[in-house]
This record gives sequence, structure tokens and C-alpha cells, in this order.
Amino acid sequence: MKELVEVVAKALVDHPEEVVVTEKVDGRNIVVELHVAASDMGKVIGKQGRIAKAIRTVVKAASFKDNTRVDVEIV
Repeated sequence: MKELVEVVAKALVDHPEEVVVTEKVDGRNIVVELHVAASDMGKVIGKQGRIAKAIRTVVKAASFKDNTRVDVEIV
């Protein structure tokens, strides 16, 4: 899931070299933290959080086949 979030985030931002994705595994729960430059935060979140919601939806759909629960946090 880490790679999926990283690819999507790098496609959205102006400074892809500053995108950092970390993954914390706790049993069947996975927390993916996305760190971007402050100037790119609005591009990742989108108007009314639409882009962030879309990223979470794609990751949730991809994690469904692995029978895991993935949460994406934008830090």
C-alpha cells in the first residue's frame, strides 16, 4: 500500500522529492502516513478533502483483496 500512496502523491505535487510515505503494521491494521511539503498540502487534500478521500478510497479498494484494513493519514 505504501508504494500505491507514494505513486499517487508524487503525481499530484510540485515537489515529488519531498514526498515521504511511512507504513506502520499492527496485525491486520496498517496505517500509512503521507508527508508532503507544506506548499503541496492543499493539492493532496483538495477542495473539501475530495482528493484525500479519493486516495483513501483507492487504497481501501486495493487492500480489500489482502483482507487488511488500511488507514491513510496525511501529516
